[in-house]
Amino acid sequence: MAASPHTLSSRLLTGWGGGCIWYLERRATRQSPRRFLHLLRNVSQQRVTFQHFNFLRRMYVTQLNRSLKQQIKPKPEPTESPFLEKTSLDEAKAEICEMRPLVPPSLPLSRKPSEKALIELEPASVTEGSIALGRETKEEKQWKEMKLRADDLPGILARLSKIKLTALVVSTTSAGFALAPVPFDWSCFLLTFVGTGLASCAANSINQFFEVPFDSNMNRTKNRPLVRGQISPLLAVSFATGCAVPGVALLTWGVNPLTGALGLFNIFLYTCCYTPLKRVSIANTWVGAVVGAIPPVMGWTAATGSLDAGACLLGGILYSWQFPHFNALSWGLREDYSRGGYCMMSVTHPALCRRVALRHCLALLAMCAAAPALDVTTWTFPVIALPINLYISYLGFRFYRDADRKSSRKLFFCSLWHLPLLLLLMLTCKRRVGEEGAGAPRS
Repeated sequence: MAASPHTLSSRLLTGWGGGCIWYLERRATRQSPRRFLHLLRNVSQQRVTFQHFNFLRRMYVTQLNRSLKQQIKPKPEPTESPFLEKTSLDEAKAEICEMRPLVPPSLPLSRKPSEKALIELEPASVTEGSIALGRETKEEKQWKEMKLRADDLPGILARLSKIKLTALVVSTTSAGFALAPVPFDWSCFLLTFVGTGLASCAANSINQFFEVPFDSNMNRTKNRPLVRGQISPLLAVSFATGCAVPGVALLTWGVNPLTGALGLFNIFLYTCCYTPLKRVSIANTWVGAVVGAIPPVMGWTAATGSLDAGACLLGGILYSWQFPHFNALSWGLREDYSRGGYCMMSVTHPALCRRVALRHCLALLAMCAAAPALDVTTWTFPVIALPINLYISYLGFRFYRDADRKSSRKLFFCSLWHLPLLLLLMLTCKRRVGEEGAGAPRS
């Protein structure tokens, strides 16, 4: 049986020394469990802290390795095969197309290539196709110098001067000259013909020179010579100057000063008023109609040397005809004009666009009826011109009512044959020289 500490100390020592030893032994036996537990608790805390440290260290190493793996490595530049460098682009395409079949021709049809062979052949064809595609896109994006050849110059200048529009201007000028109640003078007619054509070419060329930044945004005008860079702006301006100066000189000194002044005024009105106004206000349509109405007046003044009621009537017919013609055309090009930044009635005021077209279709009826009253034609003209005027008025009403592309297209194509037929009927029914009232001043 074990002895207690108190018995052991009392046996060893007695008196005051034994009491001190007994006190110390008793205190040690009471505090030792507490110290042992505290020591165990501290060790456990240190162990948890060490585990946290190990966990954080492992996370840091993992993140560091991941960041190292995600760093961008410079890719080696693709090495092109030597046969692609020696051959042209078309030959390279042919060789690539020949190399693309996956099944060798020596294999029988019943035997199919294995998946391993397919996997080996596909990357080669894809790599070669990507090289060819990269070359094509690179060549397309590179700036190319447009070389002007002498045999291409006439066609380029014809498109620069809007040769079809110039032909219409010259034809209306010729109609005005022929409808004048005076004997026909061939020399004067040829001078008027050439002078008016040169003035029209100059005005159209300057118009294209000013509108290059805006024409490039429109599908209708993006292939014009200045937009595509087929000729330089300096050459375009030089061509316009070379047409304007002799054209106005021929009209002024070869025909008469009044016709020359009208030609110069029309160039100014088209280039300096109508062209900039197209991006500002819808009033450009009315200004453009005045520009189109002046050529037949020039033909009349070239023959007679004066401005009278017949010249104003011809100008009025051309003025009114242009509204159904242009409004119907612009209706189908609304998106294009909007993309180009032009302020047109069909874009900003579609209802007004249709009303104005119908209004001037009806005005053609009234002006054709006034032609015999002004001694320009006989009274037969309003009767035989009534069907075509009624038809264009009907199409104008359809355009006003339906407001769709189909009706606008019909009205536009009708206007293309309506004007030449109307002028031909006027020439047929012209009041001849020497007839009563022909060329006589009206009281």
